[in-house]
Amino acid sequence: MKFFKCQSKKYRTELIVSNLILPFIMQARLIPFLIFVSVILIVDIYSFQSVRLLASSVSVFWKRFFYFLFWILSAGTILIISSAFLSEWRDWPSGLRTYLFASIFILFFSKLIISVFLLTDDSLRGVKWISQTISSTKTKEGISRLKFISQTGIIVSGFLFMNFVYGMVKTGFNYRVYRIKLKLPGLPVDFVGKKIIQISDLHTGSFISTSPIERAIKMVNDEKADLVFFTGDLVNDRYDEALAFKECLSSIKAPLGVYSILGNHDYGDYYQWKTEEAKHENLEKLKSLHKEFGWKLLLNEHIRIGEPGNDLAIIGIENWGALHGFSKYGNLEKAYLGSENAKLKLLLSHDPSHWNAEVTTNYKDIAATFAGHTHGFQFGFEIPGFKWSPSQWIYKQWAGLYESENQKLYVNRGLGFLFYPGRVGIAPEITVFELV
Repeated sequence: MKFFKCQSKKYRTELIVSNLILPFIMQARLIPFLIFVSVILIVDIYSFQSVRLLASSVSVFWKRFFYFLFWILSAGTILIISSAFLSEWRDWPSGLRTYLFASIFILFFSKLIISVFLLTDDSLRGVKWISQTISSTKTKEGISRLKFISQTGIIVSGFLFMNFVYGMVKTGFNYRVYRIKLKLPGLPVDFVGKKIIQISDLHTGSFISTSPIERAIKMVNDEKADLVFFTGDLVNDRYDEALAFKECLSSIKAPLGVYSILGNHDYGDYYQWKTEEAKHENLEKLKSLHKEFGWKLLLNEHIRIGEPGNDLAIIGIENWGALHGFSKYGNLEKAYLGSENAKLKLLLSHDPSHWNAEVTTNYKDIAATFAGHTHGFQFGFEIPGFKWSPSQWIYKQWAGLYESENQKLYVNRGLGFLFYPGRVGIAPEITVFELV
């Protein structure tokens, strides 16, 4: 009997190893997992010193409460990361995934800021200790510098933390209407005073409710535009992310039409598909959704509206990014062909880097280009006459109106969000152009 118990125990162990541990290692997930957890624990342990110091003057009850809260959040972070590594996290509900990972990032970033302040203090204390050791002297200090720097670190960290949280609950849904008088030389007489609305980067998979987009679309329809442009990134990865929004997106109406293009996320390039056929099927279903919405999806093609000789060509290309790592599905030569004698040409191109790379050099008769893609990094600040965002370190044109000779580019800040489900300082945008 004892022999069989030993055999049973051995069998269970082998099952655990073969069914759980070995696949985990074989999928090359163990090392990244250990690195992630190690970094989190190091930052947690280090930043906890600041919490201990500041809690030293409170009662035992509150001290235990703060300690418990700190470590329960740390444990929750590690649990979520473990679940992501042990399962196929891409199959999690997209909105839930976005909020979970964003919460982890905000907590980690806040602790990292505190750790930087503590590291600065430790470095100063180390230099001072070495100096005192060499000189064999000691100095008296009044207020502990550690406590002051810890407090400063927590204040800075808390300020950033509150801004990120506010960005998730408020700024990310604070839709702003930007009104632009778009001066276009050669504008056909029939189009003077016409109104165009541009929206971009919905990223429907990042939302856990349809109500914010419904409110934004109501704002779009209230403007009663003649034309509506959607400049790409309807979803994060999969076409079914947009299904819940079908009713509200189908409600967008414009007398001269609603025109759309694809963005880099629409192709499913960032999702781990089981087969190429599944990826292709997803893209075809996404294209069909545009049609079901009542949108004219422009796939390296153009459409002309108005009377011949006094008409407008709307050219739409698939995603084309000049930066390394971004797809080049677009074919402007193909899309442009046949529009040469149109009175005015407007281009829809998702990635603004395309403008300098091709448009301003080879297609100087395209009067205006409408792009999105950057989201303004969803972080920065804007005041009249000045704007800043980390986006400008990557993209020369990242938000607003740009000009080169007689050509114009407008980069929409996007209506949705990605990775971080909110915005800090860069509001989601609905752009209303008046053609003059």
